[in-house]
Amino acid sequence: MNDRNYWLDLFTGVTWQEFLDAGAKVSGFRESRRRTVQQIKPGDYLLCYLTGVSRFIGVLEVTSGAFEDRTSIWKDEDFPWRVRVKIVVSLEPETAVPIQQLRDELSIFQNLSSPHAWTSHVRGSPARWKASDGEVVLRALVEAQSNPIFRPIDVRKLARRPRALKSKGGSVTIPESEEPTDSVASVEPSLHQEMQWLLLKLGNDMGLDVWVARNDRGRQVRGNLFTQLPRMRSELPRQFDDATNRTIELIDVLWLAGNTIVAAFEIECTTSIYSGLLRMSDLVSMQPNINIPLYLVAPDERRDKVISELNRPTFSRLSPPLSEMCKYIPIPELRERVSRVTSFVRYLKPEFLDEISESCEVEEV
Repeated sequence: MNDRNYWLDLFTGVTWQEFLDAGAKVSGFRESRRRTVQQIKPGDYLLCYLTGVSRFIGVLEVTSGAFEDRTSIWKDEDFPWRVRVKIVVSLEPETAVPIQQLRDELSIFQNLSSPHAWTSHVRGSPARWKASDGEVVLRALVEAQSNPIFRPIDVRKLARRPRALKSKGGSVTIPESEEPTDSVASVEPSLHQEMQWLLLKLGNDMGLDVWVARNDRGRQVRGNLFTQLPRMRSELPRQFDDATNRTIELIDVLWLAGNTIVAAFEIECTTSIYSGLLRMSDLVSMQPNINIPLYLVAPDERRDKVISELNRPTFSRLSPPLSEMCKYIPIPELRERVSRVTSFVRYLKPEFLDEISESCEVEEV
């Protein structure tokens, strides 16, 4: 039908499985989305997107108008505004289509104000998508159903993300307090330096200039001095004011192409994961139009903590919010990917980081 609308429908791995277990006949949305849900009509398609792994997993056809119902389907939330649906395409998490595979065809990746700005289009649901984008997703999922490609995933990414709370300034999270542990504190310096070296050498081998935080220039890892890398910069381009330049000089690792910073990394292995976020926050506060891809590198078990901290009210009220500017890279995935690219590292572009980094935005409420 030519007047069909396409709507984004967000799931975690858990809520998708709960939807299937309940018979896959009803999709639901939060109370705050009532007016938008009421715009959905029979015949419209819902594009089902797994937030934890950034993949499209299914397409549903709407078979009813909106209605309110609190019959239990999902364990942790009611999602009381609902529509009846039938499955058009349903994949497994491992065969679902990564959104990055469609970046050349989807309009949400065009004319970005910042490298991660596209993530604002997958923050809340339902959200109406352009028909052309909906058709791209539909074709990709139909093809994936006929010719599935198995892409392993970390099952922990399918779990729920930290729950967003509504505030006057938008959706935020309030992180739980945690007690520091001796084991984390004792290994942090060596792990931090190891990750600095890995990122510095990776950037150097890719043919990029690299920079290490000014106060870390004398460090080494297993006898490898940071400053001995051939493409280590001794100075940074002076393209900002003094306060901004001073902040940038203290970021853990930078990659540069000429005088352009193409990636900035903060490595956080301690319980607080806060110092690097403050530097990034200062950077965004002083230069709201800055267009540098920002990455927070942290252990896998810190994923929820990273996302919670990035969505604190302090950071969410920046313009743009820090969670829109910064993505998370799990240390195990970084190590694994670096080990695989050794033979062709010189051909890599910085954009390959999109394949291993994760959005830090939480769903709007």
